[in-house]
Amino acid sequence: MTERRKKQRHQAAILKRRQPNRSRAGDLLIYLFLILVAAAMVFPLVFAISSALKPLDELFMFPPKVFAQNPTLDNFQDLFVTMGKSWVTFSRYVFNTVFITAVGTGGHLIVASMGAFVLAKYEFPGAKTFFNIVVVALMFNGYVTAIPNYLIINALGWIDTCWAIIVPAFAAPIGLFLMKQFMEGLPMSLIEAAKIDGANEWKVFTGIVMPNVKPAWLTLIIFSVQSLWNNKAATFIYSEENKTLVYALQQIQSGGIARTGQAAAVTVIVMLVPVVIFILSESQILETMANSGLKD
Repeated sequence: MTERRKKQRHQAAILKRRQPNRSRAGDLLIYLFLILVAAAMVFPLVFAISSALKPLDELFMFPPKVFAQNPTLDNFQDLFVTMGKSWVTFSRYVFNTVFITAVGTGGHLIVASMGAFVLAKYEFPGAKTFFNIVVVALMFNGYVTAIPNYLIINALGWIDTCWAIIVPAFAAPIGLFLMKQFMEGLPMSLIEAAKIDGANEWKVFTGIVMPNVKPAWLTLIIFSVQSLWNNKAATFIYSEENKTLVYALQQIQSGGIARTGQAAAVTVIVMLVPVVIFILSESQILETMANSGLKD
């Protein structure tokens, strides 16, 4: 009986420690603050979608209304009509953008993951120096490296091709840095145990390492898709049939007052894919980070 009472007291003490030391008023303030922050983040998306559904007269209404009073899809219809008048079909622009985004993101993920695996889990001469170069590369803005990039791509004969955007995306330093930082937290004992069981390097990388760093490569995919999808590629691509969807849509935005409604529709279309990918990946990132946490 004494042992049973001791266990009950111990459990009661644990439950007491787990109870949050906050009042209901404090919880209410926290929830109100989170609601305000969420509303501030959602408002630009709501306003952009509402603007795309407004007729032209409501777009110039003052003071402006947040929601469309007479919602319509005319802006999207006019946009597709305008795009259809181009001698390059709308599907061609979509294909160019999807191809650049998919291949660039896939290549970036593969190159960054494989390079990070070697840097994080193996020691070899020059490893720290190479990683320091990657860290320094994060400090340079794209405008600083624009001229060297153009000279290199021109020497390779990739000007006016999709590869001028795809191949440089493979070597983006943010991917290698992010993957290495995550892989360093993976216990070496797990990799050694897999090798003892007969797994080769490729099996260890694909079957052990990559599943356990899922938050890293999902985050990497989000960053890469956002960067490539919104890349106008105007510096390297000059032929109309090779231009991206974002570049073609932004040309419509510069059409003046008459195309204000189409410009609002362009904003929604351009932001749609990155937002959807982020929403789909965000839940997986949170779930994976909550369920992972391997330690030596």
